[in-house]
Formats: sequence, structure tokens, C-alpha cells
Amino acid sequence: MKYTKVCTLSDLPDDEGLKVVEGDTAVAVFNVNGKVLATQDRCSHAKWSLSEGGYLDGDVIVCSLHMGKFCAHTGAVKMAPPWKPLKKYPVKVEGEDVFVAFEDGYFEAEQSKSKVVDG
Repeated sequence: MKYTKVCTLSDLPDDEGLKVVEGDTAVAVFNVNGKVLATQDRCSHAKWSLSEGGYLDGDVIVCSLHMGKFCAHTGAVKMAPPWKPLKKYPVKVEGEDVFVAFEDGYFEAEQSKSKVVDG
């Protein structure tokens, strides 16, 4: 996996995401109770930016356009109108530096299925 440094821990806002971009891929990075997580930046419902037009409510990402909700840990839909989950991105933290693997985004359900098949 190729990781790209995107920010430092101090760059991550409280209760919001930070938009980071590499090429055509926009990712929202969140600090959820001390754990750094990353999802696609666009809501799967109306393509609204989750980092610039959304916020965190505990470990739930809320899209402020239509109030859809997603689990920050899995990307799963927690409340409609979205019906498709968010793509997740691998993250690693080294000291204060935050890295994202932009080319390795996945849907949690697909990741779980491949683990069962491979396992």
C-alpha cells in the first residue's frame, strides 16, 4: 500500500472532517475519539461534501444537506436518505503525521466478504 502524508493530528478539526485530495480522489479525514478514520468525501446520496458540509456527532458522520448519517468506523448508512455506504480508506498515524492510502479505498462489506472467502 502506498500511503501519502495528508496532515498532522493538530490539523484535524473537532467534530468535523478535513478534506484531503490526491488526483481525482477526495477523502474526508476524521478524528473520532482519538482514532483517525477516513471515508470518501462525498455523501453517497447527493454528492455533498462531508468535510465541508457535514459534521461528526460522536462516531456518526452527518451530512448537513439532507441529514443522512453514516457510521464513521464502517461507512454503513445509519439513517436515510442515503442507501449506499461510504467508501473507507486505510489510514496510519506515525507520531503526529497522518497518512492515507488513496488507491486502496474499499467498502467495509466487500472487505468482510473477501476476508471470509480468503480465510
